[in-house]
Amino acid sequence: MAINGKVVLVTGAARGIGRGIALRLAKDGADIALVDMRADKLEDVAKEVRELGRKASVFAADVTDRAQVFAAVDHAEKELNGFDVMINNAGIAQVKALEEVTPEEVEQIFKVNVNGVLWGIQAAAAKFRARKQKGKIINASSIAGHDGFALIGAYSATKFAVRGLTQAAARELASSGITVNAYCPGVVGTDMWLQIDEGFSKITGAPKGETFKKYCEGIALGRSQTPEDVAAFVSYLAGPDSDYMTGQAVLIDGGMVYR
Repeated sequence: MAINGKVVLVTGAARGIGRGIALRLAKDGADIALVDMRADKLEDVAKEVRELGRKASVFAADVTDRAQVFAAVDHAEKELNGFDVMINNAGIAQVKALEEVTPEEVEQIFKVNVNGVLWGIQAAAAKFRARKQKGKIINASSIAGHDGFALIGAYSATKFAVRGLTQAAARELASSGITVNAYCPGVVGTDMWLQIDEGFSKITGAPKGETFKKYCEGIALGRSQTPEDVAAFVSYLAGPDSDYMTGQAVLIDGGMVYR
């Protein structure tokens, strides 16, 4: 219960890794502000959080809209009477050869995966400073933010960018007692990876499930990742044991990419 009573905002909380993070942090004693575009799905997660004995608030927002991200942080503070941790988890994937990626597709994936993180950093930092308190900002990167993978090049570029934002923000915000770190998952059994697998299937002709299986075979620990695996590490980043850690983008992938 290291984060007992803390208020944590999670973007992209309606499903997958975001949902897993929200539930783990609720188990660890935090009250959770759930943010996503899927308001109906958020209510289901909020119910799960409350069943764990913690408070939950729901706010529908598009992270590409800076004003909506700031509004989500304000809502979290008002509804849960505090604000301590910002988790910029929302993101989208894309499977396409770099030669074929369109300007519209590049704009959209950067708006979600990069701009959304930047707005989250800004909103959280502003709130921590207004409250005259320390705080934690935690961003979603990826193994694709350490290695550029074929056919997900635009996605990889966004996740490299998140690492850059994380490092720069850590340096800029340290004097205010705000730490900024990132988590870098690998092959997680979520809807996003189903989308990636299907995208590879269309391009390469591989049967559905084959790409997922292929990547899993490269995991040293011998299995695909779960949202709970990621959430356990995020819980560490959200808690006091990581207070002396900032500017890091840590691989949590079962042993795929080594740095």
